[in-house]
Amino acid sequence: MDIRSFTDFWPYYVRAHSLPRTRILHFIGSTLVLVCIVLGVTVSAWFFLAAPVVGYGFAWYGHFFVEHNKPATFGHPFYSLAADYVMVFKMITGRMDEEVRRHV
Repeated sequence: MDIRSFTDFWPYYVRAHSLPRTRILHFIGSTLVLVCIVLGVTVSAWFFLAAPVVGYGFAWYGHFFVEHNKPATFGHPFYSLAADYVMVFKMITGRMDEEVRRHV
């Protein structure tokens, strides 16, 4: 797949997250990453080390055991990170299911 921009990447990302359980696991992981960052600033810098473990742990579990596909992070780490938070925002605003219907 020829991905040259985030706009090219987004439909691929959405298809890789077509199951609600995968999206929920990503939502949990992405939210906990933000919690770890806040705790890293306010409590202990050790929480910064926990952030990627927690975030990728939830996300990759969703890919390997729920969606049964390869995480987009492996091929496009920066687009994938940005797409995680776009997806979280769309989930909060109730627009992610529409994105899945449009791209799957």
